[in-house]
Amino acid sequence: MNTMISTMTIALSLSMILMMLNLWLTLTKPNNEKLSPYECGFDPLESAHLPFSIRFFLVAILFLLFDLEIALLLPLPWAIQLQSPTHTLMWSIIILLLLTLGFIYEWIQGGLEWPE
Repeated sequence: MNTMISTMTIALSLSMILMMLNLWLTLTKPNNEKLSPYECGFDPLESAHLPFSIRFFLVAILFLLFDLEIALLLPLPWAIQLQSPTHTLMWSIIILLLLTLGFIYEWIQGGLEWPE
């Protein structure tokens, strides 16, 4: 019980010390951008219907695709312990190969080039 109390005391005191240091040492110089209600880069007084580039959506879809790839491959270490690990490895290699080939195709077609 003493160890738990001392650990909690150290954690709380260290947290409080770090929060106080953060309050005292940070520089707060508000400017027009920080004081505006929108921090997304858009001017709130202009029209909200600004045209987006299709490349923005392509990058967003690629991000989601590779994020799903990680979600699909995350249980791979546990799946290798099943009865047929060769099937698991084969499917994971097929998924990675298809995603890599699609990424190379987009790269060759110039779909990832961002115009200036």
